Amino acid sequence: MTDSHTLPPPARYTFRLLRAGLFKLDGGSMFGLIPRTVWSRQVPTDDRGRISVQHNCLLLDRVEDGVDRPAGTPRRVIIEVGTGDKLDSKMREIFDLDGRTVLDALMEAGATPESIDAAVVSHLHFDHAGALTRLCREGESPDWTGEDGGGGSSARGGCRVTFPNASIYVQQREWRDALANRSVMTRTYYRDHLLPIEKRLRLVDSPRPFAPGYTPDRDELPPAPVELRETELWPGAGVWVFNVPGHTWGQQAVRFTEPDAPRGKGRTIVFTPDVMPTAAHLGAAYSLAYDVEPYTSMISRRWLLMEAAERGWVLCLDHEPGEPLFRVRANAKGWFDLVPEPA
Repeated sequence: MTDSHTLPPPARYTFRLLRAGLFKLDGGSMFGLIPRTVWSRQVPTDDRGRISVQHNCLLLDRVEDGVDRPAGTPRRVIIEVGTGDKLDSKMREIFDLDGRTVLDALMEAGATPESIDAAVVSHLHFDHAGALTRLCREGESPDWTGEDGGGGSSARGGCRVTFPNASIYVQQREWRDALANRSVMTRTYYRDHLLPIEKRLRLVDSPRPFAPGYTPDRDELPPAPVELRETELWPGAGVWVFNVPGHTWGQQAVRFTEPDAPRGKGRTIVFTPDVMPTAAHLGAAYSLAYDVEPYTSMISRRWLLMEAAERGWVLCLDHEPGEPLFRVRANAKGWFDLVPEPA
């Protein structure tokens, strides 16, 4: 174990929100057991009962602070990458993908995929990690070929790794489940965005909030504080991940801190995965039909919101179609309110 006194202080990051494309998901599936008559008051649907959601991603740039950091320490990090371009026409129509990808958003931000040193994904469902690979362009040879990338994929002729210089960070449990296709959805872990990245993976094994096999009560909090359950991705990274199970067993949230601002200490940003994909999913029972364990999602949502309220975190919601940044405030009803936060 490295002596903590020899480690550099945590890095800080500026960030830019990357909008990697609108798409639509079935409203009933997105709100689980909540009746449509309840959730539809706030969330409109199209004529097929689908709600609009967004692929929200974050581009982090490390602030140069004069600290001598280890060679290979990432300077530019991307959090989440969205669906990408590999789904076939039938799947694109089902999800009403608008054709935009994270590469469009990167270009608008003045960044290139080659400039990304690290990619961190909350979990490996296609709408969060599909763009880790992309279709080959004319004249390119594939980095990976397979007989079939998976039902619904158009990458049967092979694909390229999207971020050729990036290490990819995901929870070890999530990787195992993705390879085994342990999901309530039959088409979400695609071989063409999993197998090509295997050599680039940096698997993380963050402690779970509760011991394996233990079923907490509805209002029970994890016995250990989040500081003992999160993992710094590299020495002095300033980027931590912690397990937020329920949607998948290995789903992770991502935490980092901005530089100090003229008015005070920099904000702590937590990229929030599908434990609460939009602001409309704030309620205790608002778990997804896509969740492997809806009860666990409810438990995770409660302690995450409590941590955010007590620690002053700014949450970035992964699928919020409007502005995705929120602070959390405890209310008089024993639950929480979301307060929009300027970017």
